[in-house]
Order: sequence, then C-alpha cells, then structure tokens
Amino acid sequence: MNRPLVLIFITISLDAIGIGLIFPILPALLREVTNSENVAPYIGTMIALYAVMQFVFAPVLGALSDRIGRRPVLLISLGGAAINYLLMAVAPSLWLLFLGRAIAGLTSANVAVAMAYITDVSAEDQRARRFGLFSAMFGMGFIVGPVLGGALGDHWLRLPFIVAAILNAGNLALTFFLLPESRKTGGKKIDLSALNPLRPLGWALGMKHVLPILLLFFLFSATGEAYAICWALWGSDTFQWSGLMIGLSLGTFGACQALAQAFLPGPAVKLLGERGAILTGIACACTALITMAFARHGWIVFAILPLFALGGIGVPALQSLATRQVDQSFQGQLQGVLASVVSVASIAAPLGFASVYFAAQPYWPGAIWLTVVAIYALSVPLVLRLRQKSRAEP
Repeated sequence: MNRPLVLIFITISLDAIGIGLIFPILPALLREVTNSENVAPYIGTMIALYAVMQFVFAPVLGALSDRIGRRPVLLISLGGAAINYLLMAVAPSLWLLFLGRAIAGLTSANVAVAMAYITDVSAEDQRARRFGLFSAMFGMGFIVGPVLGGALGDHWLRLPFIVAAILNAGNLALTFFLLPESRKTGGKKIDLSALNPLRPLGWALGMKHVLPILLLFFLFSATGEAYAICWALWGSDTFQWSGLMIGLSLGTFGACQALAQAFLPGPAVKLLGERGAILTGIACACTALITMAFARHGWIVFAILPLFALGGIGVPALQSLATRQVDQSFQGQLQGVLASVVSVASIAAPLGFASVYFAAQPYWPGAIWLTVVAIYALSVPLVLRLRQKSRAEP
C-alpha cells in the first residue's frame, strides 16, 4: 500500500475519532448550557442539523475537489473542523453550540473527498478492498472516539473538544506536509455553479443507470440507522441487558464489522463479482436479523455477530461499482452525491424505526429486525439491475 493511501486512512481514522469524542458528553454539556434536564429535543435537533449540513455540502465539496483538487478541499475542511472544535470548547450558549454543530456537519462532508481520493489512486480491481479498509478505519475511529471522549469528559466536560481540535490540527499538518495531490486539475478555475448544492444532485438524478445505486445507498444507510436507534432498547427489553452488556454487544459488533470490511470485500468481489458480493452481504445480514428477531437468549446474539459482519461486505462492493458509472473527472461529484444520500437516510430513518419500535414494543420488540429485512428485500431487484461494466458520462 503506497504512502498517500496510508495517509488518507490515517486522516479518516483521526477524523472519526474526533467526531466520536463528543458524543458521550453532549447530554451533560447541553444540561449545563440550558439548565434543563430534558435535553432530548436539543440532541435530536443537533443530530438533524449535522445531517442537513452534510446533505447540502457533501456534493459541493465533492464537485469543488474535481475542479481544484482533493488536497486543497481536505485542508480547508480539516482547518475548519479544528476551529469548530475550539469554538465548541468555549461556547457559553446554546446557539453557539448549534453553530459549531452546523460547521461540523459542513466539514464532515470531506469524507466524500477522501473517497474520491481513494478512487483516484486505486485501480478498478483494488477499489472494493480499499473501500472496505476505509469503512473499517472509520468504524474503528468511532469505537475509539466515544470511549476516549467519555473518559476525558469525566475529568472536564470541555476536554474532549480540546482533544478533537488537537487531532484535527495534527490531521491538517499530516495532509499539508505529506499528502500529495491525487488529481491533476490543469489549473482549472473554480466554477461558481459547482457551489450550487442542487446541481450535483440534479446531475446524478439525470442518469438512469446511477439511480439504482443512489437508492441502494439510501436503503443500506437506512438499515444501519436501525442498529443505532433500536439495539440498546431491544437488548434491554428482550434480555434485560445492563448497560455493560449493551456496550459489549455493540463493541463486539463494531469490531467484527471492522475486521470483515478490512479483509473480505476484495476477495469477495474477485470470487463473486460486485453484484454477487452485494447479494451475499444482504443474505448474511437478513439471516442474522431473522435469527435476532426470534432470539430468546442473549448468547445467540453474540454467536451470530460474525455472520452479521459478513453483511458488511456489500457496501464496499457497491462503492466500487459506483465509481465505474461515471468518468474519472466526476468522481468527487459522485462521492459527494452519495454522501448526501447517506445524510438523507440518517435524517429520515431514525424517525421511522423509532416509531415502528415503540408500536411493536408491547407485543414483540424483535419485530423491528423483520422491518429491516423487508428493506433489504426491496434492495434485491435494484442490485440485479446494476451495471457491471464501466460507463463514462459527460
């Protein structure tokens, strides 16, 4: 693996750790700022604001990176993130915290630029494996970040923001001094129309062969939200799990997912092709979900986690297939649109899954997992329609 690729993986890991650091201390911080015990509405609003900003700006940063290069856009977003965390470290009021969260959503759109960078430096047959590694590194960052943030927050509530700012400053230095540009732009001027967030979306929606990929990203991202919303509630209601057991199950789930995405997507795509790998991932995930829906003993969940992890090979394969649907000069724009679609799912899906869970909870909490299986079933016809060959579009 070459040095630029190692650096981009380090960059995204540090980015994820910085994001994850603040999650454990948000409730306490909001109670301190608002002098209110009921901070759930504020947390919900902050999560939605973050997702909305990512939805708007991911296509913009992606398209901008196609024009002026990946490296300048990464530098700007990392610098903005460092300033944002410092702002949140000293913010004395609620509106400043909301402003900081909005800036965080904007700068987090650099994930699309990092994905485009990997596309630039990877041959087609290497992309599935490298996108899997990307997902694994991001996932590991989200495992380390909350644990570290909780420990730091016990010493001082604002300390995680300071550490997140330092991490992003270090990230900025790594990118500035060591990361080369991956895309030759030929001195192109900035096209101001590229700053219109609706233009990349309209471009993607206008290509019929890309629509199934956008819908699949939406559906797969939506299924992922079910675990974040319902896992802890379901574990408590079904098995009377303690907080420690819920944490252990989620941590084991995350570790299995990271290992599977780090090592399996490349071999799976070579053996089965992208479509075959995606369908295999869906089948494994659905088998695990159906087992969970009917499980009556907690140990069963731990036993099927490796099978669950195999479900994670589908997204890197889909990501690899997506890169072959447009010309090389539009990879940043495509990745921005995909990140935007993921943001829409993270806004809509939590509301839907929360409603379904609370409707089913008195009768059968495990029914929520059959809802996820139904969403996966909707994705199968779309997978079968995917193009396997390259398709360059003007």
